[in-house]
Amino acid sequence: MKDGVVSVACLGAGYFSQFHYDAWARLPQAICVGAADHDIARAEATGLPAFDGLDAMLNDACPDILDIILPPPAHRKAILTALDFGVKTIICQKPFCMDLAEAEGITHLAEHAGATLIVHENFRFMPWYRVIQAQIEAGRIGTPLQATFRLRPGDGQGPDAYLDRQPYFQQMPRFLIHETGVHWVDTFRFIFGSPRAVYADLRQINPVISGEDAGFVIFEHAEGVRSLLDGNRLCDHAAENHRKTMGEAEFEGTAGAFELRGDGSVTFRAHGQMQREVVLPPDASPSFGGDCVYHLQDHVVRGVLTGAPFENTAREYLEVIRIKDAIYASHQAGCKVDLPSV
Repeated sequence: MKDGVVSVACLGAGYFSQFHYDAWARLPQAICVGAADHDIARAEATGLPAFDGLDAMLNDACPDILDIILPPPAHRKAILTALDFGVKTIICQKPFCMDLAEAEGITHLAEHAGATLIVHENFRFMPWYRVIQAQIEAGRIGTPLQATFRLRPGDGQGPDAYLDRQPYFQQMPRFLIHETGVHWVDTFRFIFGSPRAVYADLRQINPVISGEDAGFVIFEHAEGVRSLLDGNRLCDHAAENHRKTMGEAEFEGTAGAFELRGDGSVTFRAHGQMQREVVLPPDASPSFGGDCVYHLQDHVVRGVLTGAPFENTAREYLEVIRIKDAIYASHQAGCKVDLPSV
């Protein structure tokens, strides 16, 4: 860290990494000092100093922050290597590690080393969820009663589903919840607090993939609040860019409701009224999800520079993994699963 600027190195140069590199390049208080990938050509394509291995990059670049943009099988080794090199702030993509036991173990090791480990769960940083959460907390919809998110990206049909972007999706034994639905596990938790119980009914529709691609999950929150994830990757919603919000949502309370549409706009309708008030206009950002990657990375940089508390530390994110596991347990058992209080 020098003159109020943090140095960042990135591990991974696959599909989603483009949003990470773009965001780092736009953050005025961060400078990227390296990119590493087992395919050196992909690392070189970032325009940064390129490396074909993490050890070489950390030895040469000595970054303040390591951003791990890899799938779960590579997380533990990469984090251990970063800890060996003394990196004190590590961001790791989701799904975080292979399972809860591995995530708990690596979280403990990072804490023991005095490092801050943050999971790159970016959906809670989408501008529409920040606005909705703040206004619900301020009492705009009165007493919150329920919320529904209809996940409808429309990219899961036919034998070529996901092959053009993230082909490994087809081989994941657990897919809809583990890879995608976990975003709303964290988002509903961000808005309403951790659920006390879950009930899930999951199914596989497209036979070319290994895991589930549709289903319903009901979350039971404190004070009687319920949230519903209604997910189906084969169906779409009315949007020019189906990946902007990936669906539509409604958050309802005794005094009114917020509606999120596929263009990123949020409207409010008061109870008993017909007219809708625009709370957030349609999102104009060309980047993914209302530029949520930028907002998350900016959050981390500000935390490093000012000491402000971090959201989604690995310790906190373990609860998301526990909820995800409970969802699969509920589906297998065909009944509601209670979650222990943390």
